[in-house]
Amino acid sequence: MKAVICGANGAMGKLICGILGDEVVGKVSLDGENGVPQTFEELGPVEADVVIDFSHHSSIRDVLAYAKRIGAAAVIGTTGHTEEEKAMISDAAREIPVFFTGNVSLGVAVLCRLAKQAASFFPDADIEIVETHHNRKVDAPSGTALMLFDAIRQVRPQAVANCGRSGECKRTKEEIGISSLRLANVVGIHEVHIHTGTQCLTLKHEAVTRAMLADGAVDAARFMLGKPKGLYNMEDILG
Repeated sequence: MKAVICGANGAMGKLICGILGDEVVGKVSLDGENGVPQTFEELGPVEADVVIDFSHHSSIRDVLAYAKRIGAAAVIGTTGHTEEEKAMISDAAREIPVFFTGNVSLGVAVLCRLAKQAASFFPDADIEIVETHHNRKVDAPSGTALMLFDAIRQVRPQAVANCGRSGECKRTKEEIGISSLRLANVVGIHEVHIHTGTQCLTLKHEAVTRAMLADGAVDAARFMLGKPKGLYNMEDILG
């Protein structure tokens, strides 16, 4: 596999470059440090199978344009995209294979599937999602928390997310609360609480190191090799 890494000087970018080694044929980083090009124009066209993005969601237009330019698949590992940016991703998938997910961890994908299954067994239960991350995280709620909400909404189509409950806000039957905690150096903890009034089921995933995400991103990139154009996510990997 030949890969271009966007956000190569970031924590995730460095981990992915370390895993891929000589398979990295191009790097881009907004800070331009360590001799890494700041833009795709500066990098120029290279022969690559995939562009892996762990930079910032605002770079998505350039990432997709470059992937289309060189005929590569795109793996989007950033989160916090606006609706307009998500539309760009969907549009690009009509031309190239695009992998887009709120979390590239296999464990999180399993958690989403379990949360969906559990919600189907308890259709009247109150459900709350709690996510905890380090104090430098920019977006809230996390992309993973939104993944969990979307998974549950597949069996509760009437569900409405309540992010950061405050003030006079009596809980509604359709509501799924999403709470965000930001503490020190926590890599990532996601919990789904399902309460019937007589019993409570809690599903939890904890990321021990960011290496988990780097491994997942590389797995996603290898999964995309030879795929036809279209939009892919962790459900496609799980099968």
